[in-house]
Amino acid sequence: MTTEELTKIRKHLHKHPELSGDEYNTQAFVKTQLKELGIKEVLEVGKTGLAVFFRSKNPGKKVMLRADMDALPIKETNTFEYKSIYPEVSHKCGHDGHTTIMLGLAAQLHKQENSCGEVCLIFQPAEEKGRGAQQILSDENFDFDADMVFALHNVPAYPKHTIVCRKGSFTPAVKSVIFKLNGKTSHAAEPEKGINPGLAIAEILHLSKTLTVDNLDRDDFALITMVHVNMGEKAYGISAGYGEVHFTIRTWTNNVMDNLTDRLLDSANSIADKHLLEISEEWLEVFEANENDEAAVEIVKASAQELGLEYEDRKTPFKWGEDFGLYTQKYRGLMFGLGAGLDCPALHNPDYDYPDEITKTGIDMFNSILKHALK
Repeated sequence: MTTEELTKIRKHLHKHPELSGDEYNTQAFVKTQLKELGIKEVLEVGKTGLAVFFRSKNPGKKVMLRADMDALPIKETNTFEYKSIYPEVSHKCGHDGHTTIMLGLAAQLHKQENSCGEVCLIFQPAEEKGRGAQQILSDENFDFDADMVFALHNVPAYPKHTIVCRKGSFTPAVKSVIFKLNGKTSHAAEPEKGINPGLAIAEILHLSKTLTVDNLDRDDFALITMVHVNMGEKAYGISAGYGEVHFTIRTWTNNVMDNLTDRLLDSANSIADKHLLEISEEWLEVFEANENDEAAVEIVKASAQELGLEYEDRKTPFKWGEDFGLYTQKYRGLMFGLGAGLDCPALHNPDYDYPDEITKTGIDMFNSILKHALK
């Protein structure tokens, strides 16, 4: 595919975004592109995802590469011709670019064929909700036991084409939780005859601050962010009998996450007991920590060097969650960053747009990675 063809594809995807789990048209569009390239071994997986296989006659390693496809519920403020046609949905994380990179790589692999081993390209849905990786890996029709797995993410605030990586955690473990506190309503003139969750909510909010360790350089980094609080009704004659507290939690590693959530749950339950409240919790949007394998990091370094690209060994993980972490819990591998430009708006900002200039760099990096990883 030429640069012009890839840019046209990317802008089409940008103009027609779809939310997590609804990527039906995106799936169909990508499948059509693959068919036009003459690629035949394409499998629908994970409901709205695709797996594409390239198999050599010569034995070798099995390598998986992943690109994400879903968009976000964000209103776009850009005014260019290819802006989203949907008022409240847009590609504000660059998944349109990631999908385009993988299509460009598929075109090259179809022409050149593997010298050895097997390659699986994943076009994954529902990354933003933390569900897509599990949907792919648990699909009974998907059977590819990878020796190594790789993915990239464009990263604003880095010079274009810079490769950013690190050993160990690249993105954190992230979970969101809702604490539901059930008491008893009463007349506002007689709150003593009810059980109001207000003081318990205040204590749980304070608890979240005491458990936070916001030093990025510490291995036990833990960030508990207050997201939403809801209590009672706007009825001024009624003392509230029910309340909710919503948090998002992130830590560098899964072990720290497990220990932190145990402490948070134990303390929240103690607070609820003290105030005679029933408490339950609901976990959602769970992202595993993205653990970069040391040998995989060396492959990325070697590939960047071969291509004459700047390489930066990042000191601390990025703070955003990534669904790709589930793959690195199952297989050796990594995620690396691809610089999107110093002046590129931040991810999830309403004026963000993926820079088409880095598409070829992403394709070249994946190609080089495969040459090293398939041996």
